[in-house]
Amino acid sequence: MGMAAKTSSRGGAAPPPMDDLEFARWVRLLETRTGVTVPPERKPFLVSGLRRRMRETGHTDYARYYEELLDGARGAVEWAALVDHLTVHETHFFRHPPSLDLIRKEWLPLWEQGVAADQPVHALSVGCATGEEAYTLAMLLDRELTERGGFRRYGVTATDVSQAALSVARAALYPLPRLEEIPLAYRAEAIEPVGDDQFRIVERLRKRVGFACVNLLHATRAPLRQLDLIYCQNVLIYFARERRGELLDGLARLLRPNGLLVLGPGEVTGWSHPQLTRFGGRQTLAFLRQSKETQA
Repeated sequence: MGMAAKTSSRGGAAPPPMDDLEFARWVRLLETRTGVTVPPERKPFLVSGLRRRMRETGHTDYARYYEELLDGARGAVEWAALVDHLTVHETHFFRHPPSLDLIRKEWLPLWEQGVAADQPVHALSVGCATGEEAYTLAMLLDRELTERGGFRRYGVTATDVSQAALSVARAALYPLPRLEEIPLAYRAEAIEPVGDDQFRIVERLRKRVGFACVNLLHATRAPLRQLDLIYCQNVLIYFARERRGELLDGLARLLRPNGLLVLGPGEVTGWSHPQLTRFGGRQTLAFLRQSKETQA
């Protein structure tokens, strides 16, 4: 339930223009709690999202709303709702084909050579938004592992900071036009029509994907098992450059030997890790964790 300001009501006057001092205070709060940075040129984005939520809750004063967000459990509930207004949830099925081809054609064959025949594949989709990326990984792994013998299990953990986006992801129900994003080769085995204007990811794949509300800042403290594949695209761009290396170091610690970390091309430059090496061609940005033999 949203909070209503004590000095205003729904439908009241809009908040006044946000000055630079007020903007800086909101930027600090957002970065402290989520790690997301908002540069000055993105001020209109922050202000519009903030005003939209304030209108919904009847607030007209930035300072009063700010203080109520700090009001214990009551403020925590409203903060979660505000984050949904301030985070971008745009995503697509099969969004970056070169990265997916890298997993399918180069990494999986290499990974299988170094593990036991019954070892499952554990994947993580970071910043999964409404679930398209996570289900894409499930489709890819399901198809590839089936074609390689069908005996190996897999699972995808998908995380995001938005509860609203995760609710959509768990429902796995999408408007029919989004079907065009899924290659024809996957559609028959991965989706089922729902009415005339929607489709759902089939239950077999839904059971392989689990969703959790986790901030990337706290990913290493979440109860995540050691991972074989971490897919983290279009997430780091929202964090300060000096913090990106710290976040990647944390993700690297979650990887098993021969595990793969896949980033968005151009998201980070100059980062390296003593146990990871670049993997793949120029169209992708991925890092392979060294095998146990190499580490020894």
